Amino acid sequence: MTIALDRTTVAVPVRTDGFVARRPLRRLGLRKSVPFARLFGVVLVLGLWTAGVYAGVIDERKLAAPWTVLRTGWELVADGVLLSNIAASLERAALGLGIGVVIGTVLALVSGLSRLGESIVDGPVQIKRAVPTLGLIPLLILWLGIGETFKIVLITLGVIVHMYIQVHASLTTIDKRLVELAEVQGVSRATFIRQVVIPGSLPGFFLGLRLSVTGAWLILIVVESVNAIDGLGKMMTNAQNYGQADVILVGLVVYGAFGLFSDAVIRLVERKVLSWRRTIAS
Repeated sequence: MTIALDRTTVAVPVRTDGFVARRPLRRLGLRKSVPFARLFGVVLVLGLWTAGVYAGVIDERKLAAPWTVLRTGWELVADGVLLSNIAASLERAALGLGIGVVIGTVLALVSGLSRLGESIVDGPVQIKRAVPTLGLIPLLILWLGIGETFKIVLITLGVIVHMYIQVHASLTTIDKRLVELAEVQGVSRATFIRQVVIPGSLPGFFLGLRLSVTGAWLILIVVESVNAIDGLGKMMTNAQNYGQADVILVGLVVYGAFGLFSDAVIRLVERKVLSWRRTIAS
């Protein structure tokens, strides 16, 4: 088989089972998957952090050493302070994320599958997209007070936009030739949605889910500093008042660990669900 790249023709051997041979693809510059490769950057940052402390370049009063952060984290776990705050933060993040994913996906389906739905839904969502979610804090406090409802609603609003944009983009960029083929074959609308639209929108759904998880954590750390009685954000705010840089770093490490873990889980599920896709990443 030959592949035309501009004016150059490249011969790519194909096996009898239909899959392209791996070795020629490597010569074309396509990457090979390396287990745990994404952790290399994390290890590099930790190494530079440790070296900076040893060399005296980093002031431990402003940026505690990695071993100090580990010791403080263990002490907070032993006291039960860290685990209780993690539980409170996870509950808020899960509620806001779950509600936002459902609403954002539904709005994207309504807008992506109907011209009327798009004319009604897309405008308000795009306006919300242009307004920073954290900029709504004063208004939501005025409407909802400073209790748990305010925090969950703010996370939900941030998640809705991420899910809507990605799922709607996937729905509206499905190859038009598939639509024409379905019309020629006389496929019903329900069958077309089930066999073409939903599979075609899944990549956007998973991308939106990854962005939503990250966004939920970012909003959470802010809302928990607004009159919260528990949570990682509250713990870090209290540490700021007492100049405890090590406690603040413990909170940031926990946020980062949860973000990295949740993203890895979503990637794994995405590879399993979309195993039929043939991409460089897969």
